[in-house]
Amino acid sequence: MNRIVGLETEYGCLISEDQAQSQADAWPVKVKNYLFRKCHVGAIDLHYRDYEEPPGNGGFLLNGGRLYLDMGHLEYSSPECLNLRDLVSFDIAGDLLLNQALTEMGAGDQVAFLKNNVDHHTGATFGCHENYLMHREAQFTPEVLASLLAFLATRQIFAGAGRVGQANPLAFDFELPDRPGHVNFQISQRADHIVNDIYQWVQFNRAIINARDEPLADYRKYRRLHLLIGDSNMSPFATALKIGTTVCVLTLLEENLLPTHIALRDAVLATREISRDPDGQWLVEMDDGTRQDALDIQYQFLEYAHHHLSGQDEETDWILESWSFTLDAIRSKPELLIGGVDWISKKWLLTTFMEEEGLSWQDPWLQSLDLEYHNIDPNKGLFFALKPAKAIGEFNAAVRREDSIRTSPQNTRAKGRSRAVAQFQKRNLPYIINWDSIALESQDYLPMPDPFNPYDDEVNFFLR
Repeated sequence: MNRIVGLETEYGCLISEDQAQSQADAWPVKVKNYLFRKCHVGAIDLHYRDYEEPPGNGGFLLNGGRLYLDMGHLEYSSPECLNLRDLVSFDIAGDLLLNQALTEMGAGDQVAFLKNNVDHHTGATFGCHENYLMHREAQFTPEVLASLLAFLATRQIFAGAGRVGQANPLAFDFELPDRPGHVNFQISQRADHIVNDIYQWVQFNRAIINARDEPLADYRKYRRLHLLIGDSNMSPFATALKIGTTVCVLTLLEENLLPTHIALRDAVLATREISRDPDGQWLVEMDDGTRQDALDIQYQFLEYAHHHLSGQDEETDWILESWSFTLDAIRSKPELLIGGVDWISKKWLLTTFMEEEGLSWQDPWLQSLDLEYHNIDPNKGLFFALKPAKAIGEFNAAVRREDSIRTSPQNTRAKGRSRAVAQFQKRNLPYIINWDSIALESQDYLPMPDPFNPYDDEVNFFLR
């Protein structure tokens, strides 16, 4: 992959019926406190990070990532990762941490954490944000942005997590809509909540691409591409495909090789239209007035990536091969992707259950099963009951690593941060930890502007 990437995941919290509803807000706090105070998984913040993050709201972890409370949700940010398998493993580390806490607290029968993006009861959405480090000189011309938006809008055909129903009212309903009737099932959880193509703020005006320029690295060299459109994936294979294909497209962008003739008339509308057609027609209007199939658009990006990037390294070749296999399977044999593509897996589970029980899509039971697909407890989550094809199953098992909770990636800045966290845990010092620095208040400060640098020598000197 050879690109610094990180994922941020907000977890839903589901409590049993015998608990007061108010406990739904209390449990994320309890779990966060247990992990930092009892399990010693990291160093809790001693200072304000901003007005919404007071001391004790969260902290950095031994694996170099971060766990904190955000708008009532527990949010886990992976450490900076430089290769794809690391990224997937350290994303799953958030699931492992929360499961560990619930098990040790004896709360597994009362509380569940869900790796999903919708609350069927309130209609709220919560995110899975992707972060890609890019060279500062990368040219984001209108033509380049249009091509990137076309890729991201159509990527959901293999990256979508699937959902029952629709957001109601739709995030789009600023005025009375002229829209078709009820949607039974869609392929993306976030599509109904995306209202802009590019915008600066995250809440209330969610865009496909978040425009704030906050690289958490040397501003002169880097920028950070922050994406809000992606679903939280239960399938590690889907996470790898989502991130890996996007990295390929961004590499083409930086090398001025991105095809600029692929542009949608309206990327936001296309995102919704593709999501709301689980039968796979996926015809969207292009900027030139023609209509194309989202699958064909993805094949075009794959063709460019294969032509320019094939043979660079083993991981890129795996991405290209998996991308090609997935598009072919979507077109001709989707059942090969059970356990690999979430929306296909979920739709198969729900359809099978409906046929066995004689239910319709409007039965509230299906919303409950929809949520249980995303339960991160392997003993309860419906995803874990799937039996994927051999190659997908082997990949999913290989990246689920227990050591990712307490060990950082060894080839990025996360390694140095991890060593500092381990020392700060043991000593009563006024530390301050950030993504791009560590410090002792009023005593010493170590900037860490290069995410590719493990900072071994610098952190050793700082800690001495």
